[in-house]
Amino acid sequence: MTFHPNRKQPFSRRQFLQNSAAASAGLLLAACAVPLPQTATPPPTVDAPDALPESAAEAPILEPTPQCDDHDETIAQTEGPFYTSNTPERASLLEEGMAGTHLIVTGRVLTTGCTPIAGAILDFWQADDAGRYDNVGYRLRGHQFTGEDGVYRLETILPGLYPGRTRHIHVKVQGPNTSLLTTQIYFPDEPANARDSIFHPALVVDMRDSAAGKEATFDFVLS
Repeated sequence: MTFHPNRKQPFSRRQFLQNSAAASAGLLLAACAVPLPQTATPPPTVDAPDALPESAAEAPILEPTPQCDDHDETIAQTEGPFYTSNTPERASLLEEGMAGTHLIVTGRVLTTGCTPIAGAILDFWQADDAGRYDNVGYRLRGHQFTGEDGVYRLETILPGLYPGRTRHIHVKVQGPNTSLLTTQIYFPDEPANARDSIFHPALVVDMRDSAAGKEATFDFVLS
């Protein structure tokens, strides 16, 4: 699969949270004043309550509930020296006898307006458990497409430590009508995160233990 990073296509950001305010009109009630009968002794004073309920006219106007949270575009990062084009289409990068901790990464590809992008391509590549890249074949390399719900699922291993870097997975992501995103995803609680000059905390996956190894989630947001 060949990417077209220089292709420029129009894109309109969706305005999903509209600012609307409705002014509540107060109802004016005309009441007839009826005089109280005079008494020799004035009635006892009653203490006012601590708080009185606001009338409908005084109630604050609330913003409409958003359908989803705001999303910033996913941060782009360097491609690095080991990218290979025309990778095989596959959602699992596992091969027989491959060493390493089993890892499943799932998530969605979204617009900045939180709309799922169907048919987006994700091309992943990474180091093996020993921190080595396959620059001859397509080991631990592959691309896949999102479904109608914008969901992807990658089955792989936890990458090893490439010299001078923390653990990371490379990816190129592009929707049918979006720009190309080249970036990397990282893992929490890695000691090497603090000394990796490329590492960015916004690109850390949510990760948890599973029966088979590790599971992680990460959403990519494109413009």
